[in-house]
Amino acid sequence: MLVVGNLVKEFGGLRAVDGVSFTIRPHTVTGLIGPNGAGKTTLFNTIAGVHRPTSGSISFLGQQIGGLPPHRIFHSGLVRTFQIPRPFAGMTVLENTMLVPVAQAGERFWNNWIARGQVRAQEQAGRARAREVLDFVGLERLSGEYAKNLSAGQQKLLELARVLMAQPRMILLDEPGAGVNPTLLVTIMDKLRELNARGVTFLIIEHNMDLIMTLCNPVLVMAQGRLLLEGPPELVRNDPRVLEAYLGGALA
Repeated sequence: MLVVGNLVKEFGGLRAVDGVSFTIRPHTVTGLIGPNGAGKTTLFNTIAGVHRPTSGSISFLGQQIGGLPPHRIFHSGLVRTFQIPRPFAGMTVLENTMLVPVAQAGERFWNNWIARGQVRAQEQAGRARAREVLDFVGLERLSGEYAKNLSAGQQKLLELARVLMAQPRMILLDEPGAGVNPTLLVTIMDKLRELNARGVTFLIIEHNMDLIMTLCNPVLVMAQGRLLLEGPPELVRNDPRVLEAYLGGALA
């Protein structure tokens, strides 16, 4: 589904991603771990189009996407979330979710006069779809709440709901467990498993080793901009190179 070949991203004299290559198979949940500064987020940003690669290739569903702008990559079915969610704070949960579908007739102001029926039908369909997605992630009861009033975990679920409105083929998740209480973390993990069972592919950056070792197979390990190891979680957990590079000798 996703093929990254000898990818390099430099910032001036700093090589943040240094010749990384890997393949993501369809319907898998792949983990990406490594110490702070290993290049994980830069890798994500380069895949998602935030950064242009210095060299190397990125292919999604057989199409080269390296260097394409983020909105083109988004429309291809590859979407991402962020470590710190960015909802529109002054809008409700439902409104945040309804914003996602693209090319809505109502985006052209004149259609609100000359194509009212089409605008109304699309809005009704979008509202129904948004409520369905919010129900799936467990936020339907909060649909009328302002996004700024949600907890950190609830904002992560809202971020997931907004991504699902795009009906993605693959999702890049940036630390879905960061700042989330244990109860909501279990909920998030359950939703990811269910989505994966429905055919959604995931690549996940995460520092929570319980989440990675429970949910992901395979696991990619980065250190100093390079891919150090790729394999099943039990191999990664016990590899001395990972223990040394990631936690200085103790992977809990």
